[in-house]
Amino acid sequence: MTLPSLTLLLAAPRGFCAGVDRAVKIVEEAILLHGAPVYVRHEIVHNRHVVEELRAKGAIFVEELDEIPDDGRPVIFSAHGVARSVVEEARRRNFFTLDATCPLVTKVHREAQRHDARGRHILLVGHRGHPEVIGTMGQLPDGAVTLVESAEAALTVTPPAGLPLAWTSQTTLSVDDTAAIVAVLADRFPDLVGPEKEDICYATSNRQAAVKAITGRGAELVIVVGAPYSSNSVRLAEVARTAGARAVLVQEPDELDLDALRGLATIGLTAGASAPESLVEAVIARLRGRFAVTVEQVTVAEERIEFRLPPALLRDRPAGKTEAAGPLASRTLAAD
Repeated sequence: MTLPSLTLLLAAPRGFCAGVDRAVKIVEEAILLHGAPVYVRHEIVHNRHVVEELRAKGAIFVEELDEIPDDGRPVIFSAHGVARSVVEEARRRNFFTLDATCPLVTKVHREAQRHDARGRHILLVGHRGHPEVIGTMGQLPDGAVTLVESAEAALTVTPPAGLPLAWTSQTTLSVDDTAAIVAVLADRFPDLVGPEKEDICYATSNRQAAVKAITGRGAELVIVVGAPYSSNSVRLAEVARTAGARAVLVQEPDELDLDALRGLATIGLTAGASAPESLVEAVIARLRGRFAVTVEQVTVAEERIEFRLPPALLRDRPAGKTEAAGPLASRTLAAD
């Protein structure tokens, strides 16, 4: 039987970013060096495959520190970052903590703290309830930050009177949506101070640019591999739709409705920053079962940024023990 032809435009970059890579490696290394279990506050990254594989290796995921016994086991903060109150509670209970917060999220935390120290009220562009937003707002006293979720909200937001203003943002937002929100804020508040460097992380920007590139090459539909609760994955689907393509977000290859691809000549494929490449490969394999697939990679940037592990893991490595190896750990980490 002759299979129908299908051109697959494969976005690059896609999948794991340096912050996710580092966070996963921190959990793996902690298990290697200290044995199981290790405790992780919140999902280390927003991908259930990553979480389940780490759980199988000995990670226990909790939502709050009061779920963790005082047994001396390592406690890891997720890549999204945590409020200062969480750090203080861990210190009070004398936990051995490892901070897997993405260094680019930490940059936003420090930026917010500098603005606060200079007497500025902060307008934080982000999504209410997202762990990163909770962590960023939790760096400062109550009332020091006002959340702005949309351009519509930016038109009516009312910060405290008489205070100079600064803005910062969640790192995983839509580049275009954030620009629109900031434009409204800057128009309303001409003295608004912005970040020295863009807060939306390089990986988010690159993955969104790659989606625009594959839609520009004629992708009629874009498959995004990622979790529906992953901000950066959801944004990729939104970018594809804004560019005029259909988009589907799938966590598992089996979730992909192959019948919906009938009659299409060209589709695109990408993955959120917390989705492993193995899932992308599995989606391609599923497509090959129904179509004669021609894969063309569309590259918009080369990513070479890598982040170093926490000093405690490097310092504590026993003689003769090498880095953890496996499908989630075959990566090298360099300087901050």
